[in-house]
Amino acid sequence: MRCPYCGSQDSQVKDSRPAEDGAAIRRRRVCPDCSGRFTTFERVQLRELHVLKKSGKRVPFVRDKLARSIEIALRKRPVDPQRVERMISGIVRRLEQMGEPEVRSDVIGAMVMEALRGLDDVAYVRFASVYRDFAEASDFESVIGELARTHKDGSIAAVVAEPSLDEGDSDDK
Repeated sequence: MRCPYCGSQDSQVKDSRPAEDGAAIRRRRVCPDCSGRFTTFERVQLRELHVLKKSGKRVPFVRDKLARSIEIALRKRPVDPQRVERMISGIVRRLEQMGEPEVRSDVIGAMVMEALRGLDDVAYVRFASVYRDFAEASDFESVIGELARTHKDGSIAAVVAEPSLDEGDSDDK
């Protein structure tokens, strides 16, 4: 494994352990040249996946890109990172099990929407606003209405009562 600090071709594994409920292996490594320490993860990859974009462009599927888009939707939300990792792994596993070498981007988006709906209402609305390309306030109203219908008591208090992210908010709160 190449060292991310000095680029040396050699690194030594100092510790290995299961991660993500056994779906990956976490390895702590050290570079013998610069003594830099870093962590790598090994995951099973059943097949090479490609994403077919709306524009018709075909690009390799990148798990980290999926994770980043989900993390943006979950920004400042009280969700356990392990649940998020399990959700991402589940989506990737479902995509690989489809058996197709190419997956349309809207299929991936629908899987993320479904998973976020069960995880966090606010993150669901945030992701939906980008995924569905909201243009007006009525677009938000319809998604919040969908959520309200899925809650037993019909209340949308959990979605509407969220504090807004003011321009003065910082990430270190």
